Amino acid sequence: MSEEQSDALKLSHDWLSVQEVVDAVNSASCGAVSVFIGTTREDVVGGGRKVSALVYEAYEAMAQSEFSKVCADIRERWPSVTHICAHHRLGCVKVGEASVVMAISSPHRHDGLQAIQHCIEQLKANVPIWKKEVYDTEEVSWKENSECPWSSHRKHQC
Repeated sequence: MSEEQSDALKLSHDWLSVQEVVDAVNSASCGAVSVFIGTTREDVVGGGRKVSALVYEAYEAMAQSEFSKVCADIRERWPSVTHICAHHRLGCVKVGEASVVMAISSPHRHDGLQAIQHCIEQLKANVPIWKKEVYDTEEVSWKENSECPWSSHRKHQC
């Protein structure tokens, strides 16, 4: 018996529940649930400033559309993946709080673990969610994801 696959992206200003994301992908036909939790860390940047929070914004309709493309790509690469779910915070996320929680279910761990790594990399590279660092000095700075194709941190090939 084949189970219908599901994909879900939730953007929220509320705290993220790891259990809610795990429950969304749990399946009797799957022996693995691979989970990634991204948290805000206290980085020290130029001038000794410490990151105290991140502020996320998104183009929500496009984020849903681009996440659907990420899910389609995952299913092409790892056909055994059953369910994909990601919840991403918007607004202010303080140090230690979760910014993103994602989970993928699959019959075996190998595909799920590879798919979850690919999912976070593609989400950061292609889904229009932007972050601004807030420092202990009350200064702010928009940050570029190094995974983005236009990033100045990437090696460009001509």
